[in-house]
Amino acid sequence: MLKPVATRSPLDDREGFRSALRGWFGKHGKDYPWRRTRDPYAVLVSEVMLQQTQIATVLGRGFYTRFLERFPDLNALAAAEDDTLLKAWEGLGYYRRARMLRESARAVIDRHGGEFPADPAALLALPGIGRYTAGALLSFAYDRPAALVDGNVARVLARLFDHAGPVDSGPMLKWLWETAGHLLDPDHPRIYNSALMELGQTHCRPGVPDCLSCPVAAFCTTRDPSALPVKAKRQAIEEIDEHAVCVLHGGGILLVRQGRGRREGMWRLPVREKGEVAGLPLLHRRKYGITRYRVSLHVHACPPDHPAAARDGEEWIGVETLGSRVIPPADRAALAAVLGGAEEIA
Repeated sequence: MLKPVATRSPLDDREGFRSALRGWFGKHGKDYPWRRTRDPYAVLVSEVMLQQTQIATVLGRGFYTRFLERFPDLNALAAAEDDTLLKAWEGLGYYRRARMLRESARAVIDRHGGEFPADPAALLALPGIGRYTAGALLSFAYDRPAALVDGNVARVLARLFDHAGPVDSGPMLKWLWETAGHLLDPDHPRIYNSALMELGQTHCRPGVPDCLSCPVAAFCTTRDPSALPVKAKRQAIEEIDEHAVCVLHGGGILLVRQGRGRREGMWRLPVREKGEVAGLPLLHRRKYGITRYRVSLHVHACPPDHPAAARDGEEWIGVETLGSRVIPPADRAALAAVLGGAEEIA
């Protein structure tokens, strides 16, 4: 691809690099709602939501706004019951994030009288707060110098310096954090970090970047940006089959509440061994991904008196109450397809 040739190093001309980023961001930076606040609680909510979810999902489907309306401050979140919390988080996935967010709120109340600390060590001591999140709170809420490295920043830095080390390896991560610290703008950390991350979302995007209009193209040394960053070999995706039963009786449907694990506290269709559902009609089939698995979910019609029907720990749930239950997306979509009335179930 056609790419401008670097004429200077960002480390040799740090203020030039920072100034170019700030100038571009001042004209083209996105107006996200979390950029309009200095409230560390609102900043934390946005950062936790965005950890494993696209901005378009968080904003386009209103998750951020609705969550803050439901839990406007630390006290409201700290007091949230599990069902209420998970329902507010439903659709974002990785539900452990919601519980950890609540634990952070409780810790700020218990340890700091309800005021977020502005000290890096104190932030890192809070549940669920790692190096990146602490840096985000310091720079975005308090405008204090703190380096940030997320996937976007890692991509920008790898290309700027033409570094082909695997970005998820220990040595490369060390280099990325050190380099981010060297380049950090100590006078405008909030603007600089926002600009660097947005550069990775826009011009320096994954795959083929837009180098011709990049505001810091003069500092970028790679000649093959689409080949960077390099990632370590990923674990192979495992295909598995999952067989669930749809048991209806007297206006109720049989569901089971999940215990410990990724889906703790959520309601699912009961899962059976393949042999147990042999001969039962197949009502619905869909695929979904979870961690390193690609799951084919098969939902079978099952009479209440069939051997594969009710088991200990499973409950009859009124179909009309499904909309208020916390149900994983794949199961909710399957229920909507099998029962109809998707508006009531969704």
